[in-house]
Amino acid sequence: MWKGRFQEPTSALVQSYGESVSFDWRLYAHDIRGSVAHAKGLEKAGIITAEERASIERGLKEIQHEIEQGNFEFQSSLEDVHMNIESDLTRRIGPAGARLHTARSRNDQVATDVRLYCKDAVDQVVGLVRCLQRALVEAAERGEQAVMPGYTHLQRGQPVLFAHHLLAYVEMLERDAARFEDAKKRMDVMPLGSGALAGSTVIINREFVAKQLGFSSVSQNSMDAISDRDFVAEFLFDIALCGIHLSRLSEDIILWCSSEFGFVTLSDAHTTGSSLMPQKKNPDVAELTRGKSGRLVGNLVCLLTILKGLPMTYNRDMQEDKEPLFDSIDTIKSALGVFAEMIAGLEVNAQRTKAAASDPMLLATDLADYLVKNSVPFRQAHEIIGKLVAFSIKQKRGFAQLKLTEFQRFWKGFSKDVYDVLNLSTALEARKGIGAPSPQNVRKQLDRWRKQLEA
Repeated sequence: MWKGRFQEPTSALVQSYGESVSFDWRLYAHDIRGSVAHAKGLEKAGIITAEERASIERGLKEIQHEIEQGNFEFQSSLEDVHMNIESDLTRRIGPAGARLHTARSRNDQVATDVRLYCKDAVDQVVGLVRCLQRALVEAAERGEQAVMPGYTHLQRGQPVLFAHHLLAYVEMLERDAARFEDAKKRMDVMPLGSGALAGSTVIINREFVAKQLGFSSVSQNSMDAISDRDFVAEFLFDIALCGIHLSRLSEDIILWCSSEFGFVTLSDAHTTGSSLMPQKKNPDVAELTRGKSGRLVGNLVCLLTILKGLPMTYNRDMQEDKEPLFDSIDTIKSALGVFAEMIAGLEVNAQRTKAAASDPMLLATDLADYLVKNSVPFRQAHEIIGKLVAFSIKQKRGFAQLKLTEFQRFWKGFSKDVYDVLNLSTALEARKGIGAPSPQNVRKQLDRWRKQLEA
């Protein structure tokens, strides 16, 4: 590529150290798309003839076919995917192949390829997010009547429906999907035509080329276009946060599968056994996902660290953006896919969840609300019920087993209707504010999500 300036060949060690084709070969389809569009731009500018452009397109399609069939040999001596394709194209079609690189650099070429790759990846990831959302909604419908404790600090707090708990993750994933779609807007800017850093004196119609590639706009500053990897960092952040949401869901599932909880059962197809303990059924998918979320965060930190001290414009450090990007995309796609499959086989043990939700202490807040409805200030009500809780624990009797006179020790206004509060179904029915887990609310949310995800 640079033999005119250099008097001796590149060291074999340097070639091995600097090559990127071992991983950036994955950009081949996007690189070829970019080259076909660039060739059309060159033809429109009168730089190449229609025959040369047609020859370039045929050659590139042949190369793409060979790569997809596994018959193309990438050479590390040619450094990257761009030079491997261009070199083989020139070998096939002659001088027209060598003219293809007119008015572009590998700098704007790779920036274009990565944007195209990321745009396609966003569509794939969002599709997988939707699949997982559908699986969660279906699992919520299967366990719609199951009541369970809601937790804070991993301590039982208040009763909720199991479906309401799962729908919380559907909401999280919806924000993930929205972030991915929003990030795509900043990927949708074409840098091709920015050259190495200052454009080219050979002018091509960039808007025309952008239209060929499906970009909605073109970059307005050649230096920024070459050095910009914000869109990769943003994508990696969005992936990392989605991974963290999966990790949190994983933790819930791991707890729920334990003998101590016993809230859910996973299918044999999505669990593993022990090489020593024959009774074991391990939630490995959830554990692996919880672990892989660390890699996703690490890939984001890796890229941010690479970028933080770079001067304008292109620096070879930027070659290191691809491996964390590819790894994060592969990992989140894999995690979303296997999680949707696992959730589809999840069954809730309604008896175990109800037994846990029957803990009388879960209705302590309802008792405080009872006092508030009887004109007791909440802070005072909180103290009264706190003392009642301590008394109940000491007596080893739940609220429902306490006598009315015992209630009245703590507040004289308690009457027989206090026992109406101490009913799990009543407590859930009363939680009918927007976003709360009453059965009616949960059913409306399930209907809404099903329609939305089907659309």
